[in-house]
Amino acid sequence: MASFGYQILGFGAGGSAAPYEVEFLVTAGGGGGGGTSNGGPQGKGAGGGGGAGGYRTLSAQEITPGSDITVTVGAGAAGKTQSTVAQSTPGGNSLIASDDFSTFTSAGGGSSAGHNAGSSPPAGTQFNGGSGGGKGGSVGNGGLGNQPSVSPAQGTNGGNGINVAKYIGGGGGGANSAGSNASGTQAGVGGAGTSNSITGSAITYAGGGGAGANGDYSTSAGAGGAGGGGAGTTPGTVGVAGTAALGGGGGGSGGRGVASNIVGGAGGSGVVIIKIPTASYTGTTTGSPDVSTSGDFTIVKYTGNGTYTA
Repeated sequence: MASFGYQILGFGAGGSAAPYEVEFLVTAGGGGGGGTSNGGPQGKGAGGGGGAGGYRTLSAQEITPGSDITVTVGAGAAGKTQSTVAQSTPGGNSLIASDDFSTFTSAGGGSSAGHNAGSSPPAGTQFNGGSGGGKGGSVGNGGLGNQPSVSPAQGTNGGNGINVAKYIGGGGGGANSAGSNASGTQAGVGGAGTSNSITGSAITYAGGGGAGANGDYSTSAGAGGAGGGGAGTTPGTVGVAGTAALGGGGGGSGGRGVASNIVGGAGGSGVVIIKIPTASYTGTTTGSPDVSTSGDFTIVKYTGNGTYTA
């Protein structure tokens, strides 16, 4: 029989489509900023900054055509008043899961609170996370970042508060740098996030929230960290929310010297991004991701849960 000289490309053994490599960015939801209470002078200490959601990347990951990648995007934590600190929670985890590789998770950012909240276990553990929340409104250490521990680290620690004569909190940790400690004149500043160009443009993700100002001690509110961290605010003002789809920590509300019971800023929701060679992109998704192209790649950005079928 005559040969027509045809050559079939891009297929593996047995005629099946060949595996291909993709790249992922996985950022979790940010922790909520600390608030204040109206429970007396000490309860009016300013809120600390929320920790950024964990930031992780996964490159050169081989996937098999026909396999499903499940995406879960973590929500940002609600900001709380100091009087409801027992209900405060970290941001939601973001993750990707597939039969081709082990589940890959970024942890939600740690929350913060106002004066004396979380000074001893078990309440203190809620301030740990992808990045740690800042210690709110009194002396003590901020939450631990990179919890659970992974390498490279997914985040940093929150900043410390200062002594009870000042009632000033620390900034939330960011993906790239820790939240700053409070000083006598400055509430803690949120730690900076990390820049990444997976979409084709440089975007900074996972900045920590700034701590609120204390009206009795002429302190300045802490700025939010680059990468969506919400700013701390002046007394009596709700903390600024972290930016959605960047995983920023929420800003702490200002306190003392005014009627309190003010809520901290909510953490920003997370994001999961998949970078796929356009020649291999199937277009089979659920969850309505944002799809764009950059050079030879298709960028699939999830701000909510969904799937991609390879």
